[in-house]
Amino acid sequence: MAAPVEVGTTIEDFALPDETGTTRSLTELLADGPVVLFFYPAALSPGCTAEACHFRDLAAEFAAAGARPVGISGDSVERQQEFSGKHTLGMPLLSDTDGAVRELFGVKRGFSLAPTKRATFVIAKDRTVLEVVRSELRMNTHADRALAARRGTVALRRADGRRTEIALTACPVLGPDGATTGYVLTADPPFQADPSLAGQAFQQASMSMSVFDLHQRYLRSNDAACHALGVPEEALLGRFYPDTVEEAPHSEGFLRHLRQVAETGRPVRYESFTGAPNLNREHAWSIEMWPLRDPAGELTAVALAAFDSTEQHLARLRLALLNEAATSVGTTLDVVRTAEELVELLVPRYADFASVDLLDWVLGADEPPPVPEGDIALRRVAHGSGTEGTPEAAVRLGDAEVHPAASPPARALRERRAVVAQAGEPEFHRWVDERNAISPAGRPYRAGVHSVIAVPLQARGVLLGAVVGVRIRHPDAYVIDDTVFAEELASRAAVCIDNARRFARERSTALALQHSLLPRGLPQAAVEVAHRYLPCGSQAGIGGDWFDVIPLSGSRVGLVVGDVVGHGIRSSATMGRLRTAVRTLADVDLPPDELLTHLDDLITHLAADGFGEEVAELGATCLYAVYDPVSRRLSLAAAGHPAPAVVLPGGAAELIPMTAGPPLGVGGLPFEATELELPEGSVVALYTDGLVEDRDRDLDRATEEMCRALSASADCLEDLTDYVLKAVMPERPADDVALLLARTRALGADRVATWDVPPDPAAVAHFRQAAVERLTDWGLDEEAFVTELVVSELVTNAIRYGDPPIQLRLIRDRALICEVSDGSSTSPHLRRAHAFDEGGRGLLLVAQLTLRWGSRQAGSGKTIWAEQPLPEGPLPIARE
Repeated sequence: MAAPVEVGTTIEDFALPDETGTTRSLTELLADGPVVLFFYPAALSPGCTAEACHFRDLAAEFAAAGARPVGISGDSVERQQEFSGKHTLGMPLLSDTDGAVRELFGVKRGFSLAPTKRATFVIAKDRTVLEVVRSELRMNTHADRALAARRGTVALRRADGRRTEIALTACPVLGPDGATTGYVLTADPPFQADPSLAGQAFQQASMSMSVFDLHQRYLRSNDAACHALGVPEEALLGRFYPDTVEEAPHSEGFLRHLRQVAETGRPVRYESFTGAPNLNREHAWSIEMWPLRDPAGELTAVALAAFDSTEQHLARLRLALLNEAATSVGTTLDVVRTAEELVELLVPRYADFASVDLLDWVLGADEPPPVPEGDIALRRVAHGSGTEGTPEAAVRLGDAEVHPAASPPARALRERRAVVAQAGEPEFHRWVDERNAISPAGRPYRAGVHSVIAVPLQARGVLLGAVVGVRIRHPDAYVIDDTVFAEELASRAAVCIDNARRFARERSTALALQHSLLPRGLPQAAVEVAHRYLPCGSQAGIGGDWFDVIPLSGSRVGLVVGDVVGHGIRSSATMGRLRTAVRTLADVDLPPDELLTHLDDLITHLAADGFGEEVAELGATCLYAVYDPVSRRLSLAAAGHPAPAVVLPGGAAELIPMTAGPPLGVGGLPFEATELELPEGSVVALYTDGLVEDRDRDLDRATEEMCRALSASADCLEDLTDYVLKAVMPERPADDVALLLARTRALGADRVATWDVPPDPAAVAHFRQAAVERLTDWGLDEEAFVTELVVSELVTNAIRYGDPPIQLRLIRDRALICEVSDGSSTSPHLRRAHAFDEGGRGLLLVAQLTLRWGSRQAGSGKTIWAEQPLPEGPLPIARE
């Protein structure tokens, strides 16, 4: 609102439409001399004759003084036209609907029309203010005031000297020219309360009741209405409703409904939330207005009853807040975010400041300890207020605070109920003083705090922490209904926080279990490997993806990748069992298709015994590949798993054409192995479906993107692995992602020695000597003695018990490997020879002298192998 205009002020020119719709500027109005501007309230009743008479009187009075009167209000042009069309006013009425001119003159909206309280400005031709009238007109008698106001109460003196008050009504008498020539005064008897039972019921009703005439002037008001307005009934009678209230949307709505009933004759019922002059806060009102008619059916007045429904309104608000909490609190399985959502719900509708503090064990993986009897330490996880930056907070986020035993949060946790503290209570002021001592900078923002509530957060019988609400600007203190609501809301929020806590603990447990089951160091001579495992970020939890690199006999290596469908500890445990089973079967040197067949049978048997139901229900896929660096051949088979990709040196990545068998646990269907020869430096990519599958993108397109990414040049496999994940992986993967890259190496002729052995025992000595000579060439003279014994024993057994063809092979890798192959499929068995047995000691001697030994089946025979450790020092690796 602009400052009030004073005498001598020069007014800026303005232009407003009059009742005919013609725009009139101030300069135009001043063309014939001074102008008197008077402001009156909006929403004049078109049928008000008294107001029309008053306008004519003003016009005649100012015209006689040589000034032109002009009326200004917030009424629309249509409303002004309707009013002036029924009466000859003698002056223009300007429409200031947006209030710009009233703002210019500093006139409060809703200023009274009554001459006893009007705003009048006399403007000279140079737009200078000559006179300002804002207060009551100077009148000499009570009767003069009543005459000017058309209705009022005047005091008279009787002949005996006694004073009496009567209600006086003035009706103007118009002359032939339409000007007021006098008034007819009507004196009503002094106001007395209606002594009838109906009158007493009206007067003493607990709800506010009033009666208005058809021009929205007070006729009656009961005690409740007068109490709400803070004035006696006598001060209201005869007054226009807008003159008794401040200009506000709710007042305009009230007046609009009064007019609606007066014009239509139909009752109206509506609700409003507003204050009253004599009430300390805003109230909710259920208002009903209905028409009053005389015996002839003519509309005479409008009655209303306003029921104070504040308690019901607040109860509905609390219920709505609870309903909102069901959808807005606990949207994520994150403890801190859930606490923040609770604070956002409470501020500012329920509290001016709110905080959530949790016990330390909730944020970790510990079990809940008993609540101490004395002081309690809580850690702040969320707070908020209506002030930016939350300066009311005395504790920073993430910090811990020790609450004294008598403080509201500590009491709430011990008593397991909501605790309310109000201004005036010693504990309340002690708690506020502690806040100010901890954070003096926030003291000005805590000024005015008058009520605090602390509610325990408990779920499933376990205490998690406390939520605190503080009211500073909110006028109402916390009451019993607020505690009931707060406890219900806190219990719901506590369940969400506990769910988030349980999820975080289960996720961390599953992640730790899965990482413990994944391989750590993967040194291999046959391949160079790089791998990545990324758990999904969804609420479903850790999945069952895994990979492994298994060293096999003959410098071969097994590459494994698998996926157990599902998430959580159950999937991780199942993944661990499958990984162990694959390693066990791989140690037997089974080919890929046979290994998957045995693995499928194992899962079927476990399911039959009740131990593998989760695998059968969830499903599992697996891809197993074996690479031989000597022959440079890759043999692989899949059980429902995506085919791997291969990148040949200087070429582009392609998927390996293969037949993927059924997922593990189906049973009864065969698995088909695929074999291909790879040049040195080829890159084989094994992955799980989480890398390429996503509900929002096409699988074939994602696979093409992966192949393009694999074809990119990179200095090392680690860089290539990161590049593939960045280029292919979804932004928010819904499943775990496992990626294993293996670059093949080869063992050349300088690292492998092979001899064909005739089935003649006499030839054993020759091959012993050949093996010793090769070791000398390799610089492994120290291993010659043991190697000579191993070659002698294995070759002799092959000649004696095996079938041709027989072959001897020495491989120098990370260990010295001796292999003897023959055409028989009979595997040798280690046994302990008795004292007088002539044989049976050869394999026992081999097992004791070597690092390890074993046998593996081939398509046409078997191979017996033994490994010896090489001397300490840099181990040779396959050439690239």
